[in-house]
Amino acid sequence: MVDTGFSSFDTMVDKANHVLKEIEDAYGWPKDRRKQSYGALRAVLHPLRDRLTVDESAQFGAQLPTLLRGIYYEGWKPSETPLKMSKEEFFTRVRQGFPYAIEGDTEQLARTVLKALQQHVSKGEWDDLKATFPASLAAILP
Repeated sequence: MVDTGFSSFDTMVDKANHVLKEIEDAYGWPKDRRKQSYGALRAVLHPLRDRLTVDESAQFGAQLPTLLRGIYYEGWKPSETPLKMSKEEFFTRVRQGFPYAIEGDTEQLARTVLKALQQHVSKGEWDDLKATFPASLAAILP
C-alpha cells in the first residue's frame, strides 16, 4: 500500500501497481522488474488505442484505472485514428514499444497484458472491444 497522504491518490497508485503485478506474476518477474511490466503495459495500450475508433477508444479508456488512463492517452492523436493494422503490424508496434528481451513471443506479451487489463473493464466494454477489432486481432483478446 502506497501512502501519499491522500487516500484517492493511494487508491490510484495501488490499482496501477496491481495491474503491473499481474503482468509480473504471469511472467514470474520479480518486483524489481517493474520497469518491464510498465513497458509491456504501455507497449500494448498504445497500438490497442490507435486501432480503435475515437468513440470506442474513449469508452475503453474511461474504464481503465486513473493512472493507466493517463498512460493510455499519452501521445494520442485522435485525428489519426483508427489505424488499420494487421495482426502482424499490431505485434510489430507492440515489439517496437517494448525495449526489453521477451520471454516467449510478442503475442504472449500482448495476451498477458490484455488479460491483466480485462479484469478492470466491464464485460460489455470488453465485448464491444472484441466486436470492433477485425477477427485476426479479436482472437488475441482473452
